[in-house]
Amino acid sequence: MSGPTLFLMAGEPSGDALGARLMAAAKRLTDGQVRFIGVGGEKMIAEGLVSLFPMGELTLFGVFELVPHLPNLIRRIDQTAAEIIRQRPDAVIGIDSPGFTLRVAKKVRAAEPGIPLIHYVAPTVWAWKPKRAAKYAALYDHLLAILPFEPPYFEREGLPCSFVGHSVVESGAGQGDAVRFRSQHGLSATDRLVAVLPGSRKGEVSRLLPDFRATLERLLPTHPTLVAVVPTVATVRDRVAAALADWPLRTILVEGDAAKHDAFAAAEAALAASGTVALELALARLPSVIAYRLNPITVALYRRLIRVKYVNLVNLMLDRMLVPELLQEDCRPDHLARAFGRLLDDPQARQAQIDGVAEVARWLGQGDVPPSERAARVVLDIVSQHPTTGKVKA
Repeated sequence: MSGPTLFLMAGEPSGDALGARLMAAAKRLTDGQVRFIGVGGEKMIAEGLVSLFPMGELTLFGVFELVPHLPNLIRRIDQTAAEIIRQRPDAVIGIDSPGFTLRVAKKVRAAEPGIPLIHYVAPTVWAWKPKRAAKYAALYDHLLAILPFEPPYFEREGLPCSFVGHSVVESGAGQGDAVRFRSQHGLSATDRLVAVLPGSRKGEVSRLLPDFRATLERLLPTHPTLVAVVPTVATVRDRVAAALADWPLRTILVEGDAAKHDAFAAAEAALAASGTVALELALARLPSVIAYRLNPITVALYRRLIRVKYVNLVNLMLDRMLVPELLQEDCRPDHLARAFGRLLDDPQARQAQIDGVAEVARWLGQGDVPPSERAARVVLDIVSQHPTTGKVKA
């Protein structure tokens, strides 16, 4: 194969989805003349990545959640950096997950300064730790930003930064088939389907699912026909399935984007962990309540650094609390049941969310050229212009 070799690194399911779309676009642009190695999940592997180890080992979050896994994480960082140095790919693309990708990049830069280093998904310097912009500028050759207001933060530090758009607009989140879902799962006209999304990390699932269960249990006396659909991913599927076994209402566990998006189309409202899924729900026009809770000591550390009013990107972009956020001490069944029950009972509250997210897709980069193709073009252009590579023209 005469095309470039790209080394990609993702550490969680959202990054795996980004990486897979980037890979698919790079294959289209090079007529398949591109090789992928690195670390990724099932979606990147399906696109042709040869992964060094299971990505699930990296799905960690929070200071105290991370500590027991540090020895293995350090070993995987060293292993990944050593493989990049041995392979000398035409470019390295770290996808989010800075706890892993940034540390690998540092080791590679020190040992092989000629390998182009690209980071996909800008750190949220507008939310906290603004000095990270200078840190990234000192390490990376290029940054791929997913939000339109991010590039200036890095360009002023001398780091070239391209706004490519948010790949969630390519997810198909707003194209699900409600009729198909209800038919496949034998739902009657009176069944009221709600989507429950407890996250993709083990810690998230362990913390949030009990509260989500208790929330729906509180609502059952006044909403007896509730049915919960719980989309999940392979890394936590068994854990989620075990937790659902004693829920007091019918539950439907689904995997895969197609089933998840059909569930979004069929559901009335969603109860979800904070994260990328909040954007998918917005694109699907599914009213939702966002919840999250971390180890209290971890949160105490973060709160001293946070510079924004909201955690949900929809609320941040609109600069108002459109989607209820119940975080930390507010993430409790009584509060969740009150907010979620309002979405089930108040058509005006539901419609306010649906109307309010109308501009979000455009701001995220929805248009004629998909974000993954924009990102792939930038990567291939960097490869083509690099003095030690120059194998492909985008």
